[in-house]
Amino acid sequence: MMVTEQRLLVVGLMSGSSLDGLDLAACDFHLRIEKNEDDSPSASLLSWNLKTAETLPFSNDWKIRLRELPHQSALELALAHAHFGRYLGELTASFLERHHLSPDAIASHGHTIFHFPEHGMTFQLGDGAAISSAVSCPVIVDFRSTDIAWGGQGAPLAPLVDQYLFSEFDGCLNLGGIANLSWKVGNSYVAFDVTGANQLLNALAQKKGQAFDEDGKMAAAGKLNTDLLKELDAQAFFEKPYPKSLGNHWVQNELLKPCMAFQTTIENKLHTVCIHVARQIAAHIRQIIQRESLSKSQYRLLATGGGANNSFLMNCIEHEVAQVGNITLEKPNEQLVGFKEAALMALMGALRLAEVPNCLASATGAKRNAVGGAIYWGG
Repeated sequence: MMVTEQRLLVVGLMSGSSLDGLDLAACDFHLRIEKNEDDSPSASLLSWNLKTAETLPFSNDWKIRLRELPHQSALELALAHAHFGRYLGELTASFLERHHLSPDAIASHGHTIFHFPEHGMTFQLGDGAAISSAVSCPVIVDFRSTDIAWGGQGAPLAPLVDQYLFSEFDGCLNLGGIANLSWKVGNSYVAFDVTGANQLLNALAQKKGQAFDEDGKMAAAGKLNTDLLKELDAQAFFEKPYPKSLGNHWVQNELLKPCMAFQTTIENKLHTVCIHVARQIAAHIRQIIQRESLSKSQYRLLATGGGANNSFLMNCIEHEVAQVGNITLEKPNEQLVGFKEAALMALMGALRLAEVPNCLASATGAKRNAVGGAIYWGG
């Protein structure tokens, strides 16, 4: 067996479906790499540190363009891929200059436009070559496609960061544009998307002239509409066994459209969506515990993502998971709440440079673990 150690500084970029902006997280990783006689590599994390992180808001023009792009022509998509890559490169270059950083790599998730693993494809906007032209280090993009080529969902990716950085928790819940869940089962993880989250809540809040429902105050002022809740809960996706994943297109068509069309107040819709999200999270945790024959007396669940700052949503989740078992819902420090996904991308980039698998087949349903990510060496 050959053992080496690597210290890598990687900046992770995450553009989420809620269109809040670009999250950037600069992370130091100290990795121990082991290669067996058959040359199969594995890694363990000796230490890590989130050096600095920022969210850089998108311009209004880019918010509109990203929102409308799934309905545009192939030419518009190709142009936007190049233009958004340059835009990400400019934002990243300014971040590096401000914080005096010289990273080993930039790891960019891109912005998901299409995600159809059942058809063997996913597409994240943001050309890596265009990003690399603005920074003087390698750029890694397209982390999902290799997993999909091996028959996986290409999602969720979060179990990787849960395994390496948050292994003390039984489950990790990310409340982003889409809510996804990962759960420790023995030495591996099961993980999947649960339902739409901030995509729905932000779109509803915008009908009241707010970018988002701060602390869930509007939702708390509303009342449950049982008819709307039944309509949201009735989607066949929720009954499908894991592994499974969602695309933004599905969330917008199957959840947001009927929610917008329903005749009740915005406050009532926000209230009802929060309860829908909480109920689905609890139902899927119950499914995991039963299917995997888990029997712990107490479970720790870590909540991150923008939705973790929504007190009403968190209260709903806490109430619903209490019906499943003794589950403690916890939040990390504020920086990790908002930048877990960007830190995930940084970790995936570090493992890609080390040529170690960074997509877990146990979570995605692929035939094998994959080393995902295309590298543009750039400057």
